[in-house]
Amino acid sequence: MRDKKGLVLILGGLLLIAAAALLSVYNVWDADRAGTASQAALKNLDQQIPVLAELNLPEELIPDYILNPKMDMPTQEVDGYQYIGRIDIPALEISLPVMDSWSYPQLKIAPCRYRGSAYLDNLILAAHNYTRHFGGIHTLVPGDAVVFTDTDGNIFPYTVADLEQLEPTDIKEMEAGDWDLTLFTCTVGGQYRVTVRCTRDETPPL
Repeated sequence: MRDKKGLVLILGGLLLIAAAALLSVYNVWDADRAGTASQAALKNLDQQIPVLAELNLPEELIPDYILNPKMDMPTQEVDGYQYIGRIDIPALEISLPVMDSWSYPQLKIAPCRYRGSAYLDNLILAAHNYTRHFGGIHTLVPGDAVVFTDTDGNIFPYTVADLEQLEPTDIKEMEAGDWDLTLFTCTVGGQYRVTVRCTRDETPPL
């Protein structure tokens, strides 16, 4: 009887080890899939975003979002999804497309707008903690640069000002504060939300 119990425990342990190994393999595959999907979307999106510096626009031309900051952010469709622009974080060597709205299925493809607008200086972006998405934002430090470019080609440069760790239920805290840009993702295991707060650099519009 004792030998049978020991065998059961050994088999149970082996099953747990196998399950953990399969989960690890799946997580690696899922992260790689998400990275590939987001880069494919970014390539298509970049073909649709005008490069304002190359258009020789009149210097006196004022962008629409300055005249009407409450306007909806323009979108471009890629593979059936709506995108509001791209986010670049040089310190992490990542460039990613940003979807117009968030859902769990969409987060598996690219970062998403959670709330707000770049035009109103209250934009909040969410992403999974995939290595090639926001998995490294916990390593950012105050002073690091972040750049958002909308689908009209307007560029919004930011500087990291603060990092926080919030509870998943801290929705009001996530939206609190006078922050121009907020990036957030889950910690491994999903217990907390790594939250990066940014302020917009004062630069003249293109």
